[in-house]
Amino acid sequence: MKSVVVRNLSEEVHRAIKQRAAAHGRSAEAELRQIITDAVLPPGRIKLGSLLVDIGREVELTDAEHAVFDNRDRTPAEPLEFE
Repeated sequence: MKSVVVRNLSEEVHRAIKQRAAAHGRSAEAELRQIITDAVLPPGRIKLGSLLVDIGREVELTDAEHAVFDNRDRTPAEPLEFE
């Protein structure tokens, strides 16, 4: 797991986080994890893979067309270098 340090929170924000955490029955750290998770991974977000599957179902791909996707190269891409 990665760690993040947040500096320079105002007393008001820090107090509000602690109050919100207490209301949810968790620590301030757990509350912040939940706030960040909800912000960057909202429950109603559209996932690209799911969207592509739905599109494939709508256009009714043939078995041969499905095979093209199943046999794709799954080798991870090399990261870009900016030197």
